[in-house]
Amino acid sequence: MKATPRGRPIVVPGGTGTFTPGVLTKIEDTGLSQLWLQDLALKILYFQGYLTGFKISEEISLPFTGLVDHIVEALKKEKFVEVKSSQAGLGEGAYLYAITGAGIDRAREALERSQYAGPAPVTIQAYNESVLRQAQARPTVTSRSIRQSLAHLVLGETTLQRIGPAVNSGTSIFMYGPPGNGKTSIARSIGNMILQESIYIPYAIFVDGQVIKLYDSVNHQLASDEPTTGSGSGTPRTSARRDLRWLRIRRPFIVVGGELTLAGLDLVFDDVHKFYEAPFQVKANCGILLIDDFGRQLVRPRDLLNRWIVPLENRLDYLTLHTGRKIEIPFDVLVVFSTNLPPRDLVDEAFLRRLRHKIEISDPSYEDFREIFRRVAAAKGVQYSDPGLAYLLQEWYIKGGRKLRASHPRDLCDQILDISRYLAVESAMTRDLLDRAAASYFVDL
Repeated sequence: MKATPRGRPIVVPGGTGTFTPGVLTKIEDTGLSQLWLQDLALKILYFQGYLTGFKISEEISLPFTGLVDHIVEALKKEKFVEVKSSQAGLGEGAYLYAITGAGIDRAREALERSQYAGPAPVTIQAYNESVLRQAQARPTVTSRSIRQSLAHLVLGETTLQRIGPAVNSGTSIFMYGPPGNGKTSIARSIGNMILQESIYIPYAIFVDGQVIKLYDSVNHQLASDEPTTGSGSGTPRTSARRDLRWLRIRRPFIVVGGELTLAGLDLVFDDVHKFYEAPFQVKANCGILLIDDFGRQLVRPRDLLNRWIVPLENRLDYLTLHTGRKIEIPFDVLVVFSTNLPPRDLVDEAFLRRLRHKIEISDPSYEDFREIFRRVAAAKGVQYSDPGLAYLLQEWYIKGGRKLRASHPRDLCDQILDISRYLAVESAMTRDLLDRAAASYFVDL
């Protein structure tokens, strides 16, 4: 490992580009001070009451032998914890520990600084190195894999040939076009394709005495063979053959929409609990961040775009602690901007130049619309009819000057199902059912 002139660690060429957490054998291996770890153990005992040594080890995700045993022994010497019961022959890990009055006082002092009481964090340096090493292992897509992953969608050849290189760039994609033509579906299919591989992330990050909670059970999916424990923290039970503070998850795919704000792109400090929540782009590192319905956020689009300029260009992001200090974190995220609004209303030429790939998802052709309708009807149990589709196109699209949308077949088939069940007739593309479905679906604007 060496550093660039800007101090950014990189992997020496010829490396494997992989990352596996090492084995902890002593407290110094954690990068954390013993006093800080003692406070963490006391806070857990304060909240949970009586715990065995093995349970304390599980809660802070550190091995008992060589680490937690030393932490508990130091707390015993200071009269902060005491042994309530023991079982002969099972060792100190099976002892039942309780916090003392002096320990409660110290725990309360620690809680005034931070109420974080979960798995021990890893240092910011260890996290940054893990991102950079795992970035090298990002899978490459080919024309064949793109076609396989998007086979359930009806897309033109030009669009397919643009999506593949955009995904391989690993940087940014700007997808635009009318609503209802599958931009979000394309992004999700890309995610399902390249995110099958797993990566390691820490439960939390430690920087300047502050804790940044990274693991998010809503946005992060544990790898299929990563078992979970029944502890209240919801953290997985990992193998002692590696650092217990790291979780193995599928490469993340995180979607944000109209709720996105500028504040959500920086560290979020909880004034009550006194620790941070990582922003969306950090949670999405080594994966995909989809900004859906771009342009419909409460904050101005240009302000959001200006926030992305430095990360997209330098592949580095800068986050601010409430103390004012800025920290540097790798930005290894494929950012997908998806919008229904005209690009000229959202971005200027300077920003479009910074977005590596621009892909227009246009309305389907008549032939593509027919294929979509045929597939959807078969999937939903609606009897398909070419004459029925021709009637629908003539009466409800051509005569009314209505544009084709890829989502219309799905919605119209749902309408046919609702109406046919009400009328107790077969679900089919008859003129009567098509007229009823279209009349209850389309609104002239």
